[in-house]
Amino acid sequence: MSSTPPSPLHLAVALDGTGWHPASWREPVARPRELFTAAYWADLVTEAEHGLLDLVTIEDGLGPQSSHFLDPDERTDQVRGRLDAVLIASRVAPLTRHIGLVPTVVATHTEPFHISKAIATLDYVSTGRAGLRVQITARPNEAAHFGRRTVPRIEAYDSPAARDTVADLFDEAADHVEVVRRLWDSWEDGAEIRDAATGRFIDRDKLHYIDFEGRHFDVKGPSITPRPPQGQPVVSALAHDTVPYRLVARSADIGYVTPHDPDEARTIVARIRAEQDTAGRAAEPLHVFGDLVVLLDDDAATAHARRARLDELAGKPYTSDALIFAGTPRELADLLQELASAGLTGFRLRPAVVGHDLPAITRGLVPELQRRGAFRSAYEADTLRGLLGLARPANRYAAATA
Repeated sequence: MSSTPPSPLHLAVALDGTGWHPASWREPVARPRELFTAAYWADLVTEAEHGLLDLVTIEDGLGPQSSHFLDPDERTDQVRGRLDAVLIASRVAPLTRHIGLVPTVVATHTEPFHISKAIATLDYVSTGRAGLRVQITARPNEAAHFGRRTVPRIEAYDSPAARDTVADLFDEAADHVEVVRRLWDSWEDGAEIRDAATGRFIDRDKLHYIDFEGRHFDVKGPSITPRPPQGQPVVSALAHDTVPYRLVARSADIGYVTPHDPDEARTIVARIRAEQDTAGRAAEPLHVFGDLVVLLDDDAATAHARRARLDELAGKPYTSDALIFAGTPRELADLLQELASAGLTGFRLRPAVVGHDLPAITRGLVPELQRRGAFRSAYEADTLRGLLGLARPANRYAAATA
């Protein structure tokens, strides 16, 4: 009986404060007093790189964290406040060599011109390991921070008005990504001549107006930042339903999804692939990563007891959009391989307590997957696109010029 070796998995970790459980900051390993220091984030990302992970994502937002979906809260027993995700990534980039750095960007109130040059700069600082996770916000209080627009309040998500609002926000996000991508291409490769002898620093013919005109943005270009080392840094997005699946299919290189079992994973992958076909991108590689919140310990009883203790500290059981897994690295490896058989190409793990569960991923789960031949034993590329098996794309404007 012959057996086919399993396809290697891609692994990412989602970093959010002291962890995804709201009581995580109260754990002895949590380091809450260091949360707003560069050293704290450098330690997390270097630990993730120790585990040979493809990338880390860094959460961000345009308002304080809240236990309410759309409104601020008055809680004082949970972490509130963040550092800027793009700036965290830029700070830790020189301290790492291989791991991808993917900060979250909220497209709803952020100009794509600013994001384009920020992520291009991150790609230079990291020598080709930058990406972004694009996100929307429907929170009226966050719109009030900017004063340029109002976002209609969503009272019931199944109402036609709510569906229209959400669809419009995701359409705006798709346009945002398109503008960012065009700006990355607005300098051709080799546009900088830098010849002191002739006095020519740039070839002006290799800089291009993007002339984007849409319902949400009118952007002329070009960028002020030369084309990033990867050409196109990696774009990713979290998606839960048809409209965000469409954003992933139209605009992203990675979609993060939240199936709770293999059947649901199979269905979600099929829906994204259908949207990808509709968007005319069927021939392009598009990763679909499953998101899971994880609590990992040497035995399952300890993991479940830790979850119960955290829930008690929080005052109620923690719930999530993603599957919450509590158990051993071996049990998690079994589950990941089962979910991968349904068409997922990788996973983004959310450590419940980052000081505990991130090392459990890098020093427990990763060796278990390596024993099974399901994960790399060394970094095989120097760029994030390379780690993900994505080719460096041609410049759209150079092709038009030629």
